[in-house]
Amino acid sequence: MPKSILISNVLPDQARAMIPKDYGVDYNDTDSPLPKAELIRRLRGKQALICHIISTIDEEVLAGAPDLKAVCNVAVGFNNIDVAACRKRGVVVTNTPDVLTETTADFAWALLMAAARRVVEADRFARSGQWSRWQWDLLWGYDVYGKTLGVVGFGRIGRALARRALGFSMRVLYHDTVRADAAAERELKATYMERDALLRESDFVSLHTLLIPETRHLIDERTLRLMKKTAILVNAARGPIVDEAALVRALKEGWIAGAGLDVFEEEPKIHPGLLSLTNVTLAPHIASASLDTRLAMATLAVRNCLAVLEGKPPITPVG
Repeated sequence: MPKSILISNVLPDQARAMIPKDYGVDYNDTDSPLPKAELIRRLRGKQALICHIISTIDEEVLAGAPDLKAVCNVAVGFNNIDVAACRKRGVVVTNTPDVLTETTADFAWALLMAAARRVVEADRFARSGQWSRWQWDLLWGYDVYGKTLGVVGFGRIGRALARRALGFSMRVLYHDTVRADAAAERELKATYMERDALLRESDFVSLHTLLIPETRHLIDERTLRLMKKTAILVNAARGPIVDEAALVRALKEGWIAGAGLDVFEEEPKIHPGLLSLTNVTLAPHIASASLDTRLAMATLAVRNCLAVLEGKPPITPVG
């Protein structure tokens, strides 16, 4: 059977050019997710799928694609894929870690800085024509240098963020289900702490954990109330890790000072309560959105796909 691939959404030309000419390629060149029925139809007879996080690959989709050998996600996260169902059917799942680590950490740090120093509010104020004179108490924010950063999820991206904190002489606390080795803790000057204690002590809390059942609404009313009233929450991981309704209350009622969010519970829908608040910085899921990084992600996904179809081990398998 000739090798055949479905690319369910837009992918850079340079990445698609890596696919051998004799492979069949069905390409959806838009940013819109294929409706499930169409996705199943177009997967018939395909041995591999290259997809983005907007495609849900569940038992129903897999049942309709008996020839499928690989699902290659162009993302580090894979909560859009039923990995257990894939494993049961012998379908290899891959993701794109490493190549987006530094870019995502950069953006999480940008959200932290923007929320702390009220950059978006300042930009709007400067553009509005309201700024008529220097004012002593105009748009006071919060210092970052020398403060305490709490990192929840101490994988590649969490550690990259901690590394950036060293340049700001921050005290770094972290929580993860698996404690880092002593060498990593020394290198990053990071202290392991139970989650509740970390939330109580941190001036900034940045989320970098996977979205799994145990981390859904990890940040909820109870945990938000543990945080300092001057604390700022950053989420560049996955939206449902945070209970948005509880966060809206926390920001309105002053349980915490602010937030910087790149991801949301029901993307692209954003909780309407967040939209009217000035103490939250919002971004449309663009933490990895640099030219170099998005190309590297796409290229890695294609390399994973070709490896599986050629009978070789995938480069970055999930699980």
